[in-house]
Amino acid sequence: MTGHRRALALTMGDPAGIGPDLALAAWKDRDRLELPAFLMIADPAMLADRAKLLGLDVPLVEATAESAAAKFATALPVLPVALARPAVPGQPDSGNAEAVIEAIRLAVELTTASRTRAVVTNPIAKSVLYESGFGFPGHTEYLAHLASETAGHPVIPVMLLAGPKLRVAPVTIHIPLRQVPDALTTRSIVDTGRIIAQDLASRFGLSAPRIAISGLNPHAGEDGALGSEDAEIIAPAIAKLRASGIDAFGPLPADTMFHDDARGTYDAAICMYHDQALIPAKTLGFHDSVNATLGLPFIRTSPDHGTAFSLAGKGEARFDSLVAALKLAAKMSNTEIESATLHALSRA
Repeated sequence: MTGHRRALALTMGDPAGIGPDLALAAWKDRDRLELPAFLMIADPAMLADRAKLLGLDVPLVEATAESAAAKFATALPVLPVALARPAVPGQPDSGNAEAVIEAIRLAVELTTASRTRAVVTNPIAKSVLYESGFGFPGHTEYLAHLASETAGHPVIPVMLLAGPKLRVAPVTIHIPLRQVPDALTTRSIVDTGRIIAQDLASRFGLSAPRIAISGLNPHAGEDGALGSEDAEIIAPAIAKLRASGIDAFGPLPADTMFHDDARGTYDAAICMYHDQALIPAKTLGFHDSVNATLGLPFIRTSPDHGTAFSLAGKGEARFDSLVAALKLAAKMSNTEIESATLHALSRA
């Protein structure tokens, strides 16, 4: 199967969080939202209980990757993954961690085998997974591990926050702030820039993307007065990217690169650490930004928010970001197929 005939693989996320709520509500409104078909990888009993609690009339049907797209119009297709314990909204349980992780693994397996179009992940609670022995800082790192196992070599993941007003990626991700200067290297910035440039071309349809790169320190170091990393680590990385033909520029002061006029000068921005990137991303598009992991041999997107345990089961959570994640995954898939087809024709 190719293109739109395949469904997206959507994981359940933490079953005590809002992921199941969002998936059920989005499917219920699928026609108005013009949603691409998705296969929910989850416990059917949990979904049925949650739909009843939310007052949503959502028929569920067991499905495979191959049958999901055809069934999507009349029922929510579900690939069963059984929970060890009943899921109580708002009460995370590490006893269900194994099923949460298995749903992610299955989504990757199906997508890597081209049985589904892309992986879309609902939010997980990392602290809950840690209690069960989960050995990865977060979703991104676990997905990279799965991709590396399949590819047979290390895969470098890049977290891109993509919204209507901004695309931005951090070089360092889930590490304490005090560790950032030591973790930051010219090589890591170059790798991030190259992966972003490649995926913006192949999966976003931007043939010559412009990439703005921030400094680490206030005022991008103020000519060394406020730190040496900007001149000694970041500037050489930008020079290497430019030498390889990538339109990268900086280092720019982070406090002046996200206003309206500045954003018009680039297609994506690279920041040096997590909050430096995610604060502007969530300020400019809290409800409709998407977390897209670049650098993987498969497409992965996710809502740009957490599990919101306090809202689970109450019908108060907004599904905007999940809808955006589903649509972006489908769009990236279509663009990738078109790009591969054009590349094949150019070589014929």
